[in-house]
Amino acid sequence: MGPMTRKSTIQRRMTAEPPIGTCTNSVNDAPCGRQQQEPASPIILESFAPRRSVRIWSLLRKPSLWLQTLQEADLELVRILSRTAHSSVGRLCAIGISKLGNGWVYIPLAIVILACWGLSGYKLILFACINAGVTHSLYPLLKRRYRRRRPFLIDPELSSLLATLDEHSFPSGHTMTMTAVLTPIVMLWPSFAIPAALMLLCLAWSRVATAHHYPSDVIAGGLLGFGLGYPIALGLIAIW
Repeated sequence: MGPMTRKSTIQRRMTAEPPIGTCTNSVNDAPCGRQQQEPASPIILESFAPRRSVRIWSLLRKPSLWLQTLQEADLELVRILSRTAHSSVGRLCAIGISKLGNGWVYIPLAIVILACWGLSGYKLILFACINAGVTHSLYPLLKRRYRRRRPFLIDPELSSLLATLDEHSFPSGHTMTMTAVLTPIVMLWPSFAIPAALMLLCLAWSRVATAHHYPSDVIAGGLLGFGLGYPIALGLIAIW
């Protein structure tokens, strides 16, 4: 092999691509011992996208999914609260408070008012009775209008702890009536606000724990009871 042949062979080897791992970086590039990582492909990045964002985007595009999601959460809360009535004590409390909410609780409430206020307490009782009459005549119309089925009729795993007064769930008539009754009492007797709030919370819990109502039913009942009871009581107080 002549000198020209050897020289051309050496030039070809020098200009050939370096093997893997050989440093070819310049001074301004990254250090020789580190290889630059290739950016992840869009397909890999999409696989790591959180599913929650996809769910939120679906809700924004389809408003009807919001209602379905809220209904599912509403029913799940009924399942959770119904477990508090699985024990004998919880079951007895749920049933007892619900039955008191049928109307029996208002008798001892009137006795307490008369005991604390004397004969002048008749005004509180009268205003409470007027509010009770208005709401008691209104909530059956709302129930027949919306016709929402009770939780124990939707989920076979839920059981009704006592008989229902009607077939429909929305709104809670017990909560609506009690809120309307307690509104004028608290307006004229502010120190009774804490016992009134405890009465409402216990009644709302019992209605959900017995699988008769959803949490949204008792919330709507409380808002409607206050929305109707407050202006009526305010007008009666101004006139009387």
